Amino acid sequence: MAKPEEKKQSFAFFRNIIADLKKVTWPTPREAIYLTGIVLLVSIVIGLVLGGLDWVLAWVVNNTLLG
Repeated sequence: MAKPEEKKQSFAFFRNIIADLKKVTWPTPREAIYLTGIVLLVSIVIGLVLGGLDWVLAWVVNNTLLG
């Protein structure tokens, strides 16, 4: 069974979490949509670059080392 001291610490922990969440500056819906678009765009570009690099390196290996 939890000691009274441990219970006080648990409640203090959750009170601190709530207090910290009240200090957060949340983005507006417009900012959230804009930033989500940036993340998607960067992810797609990086995926295309890595996919292209993989394709080129696979072609080089198949045609020089294995071919």
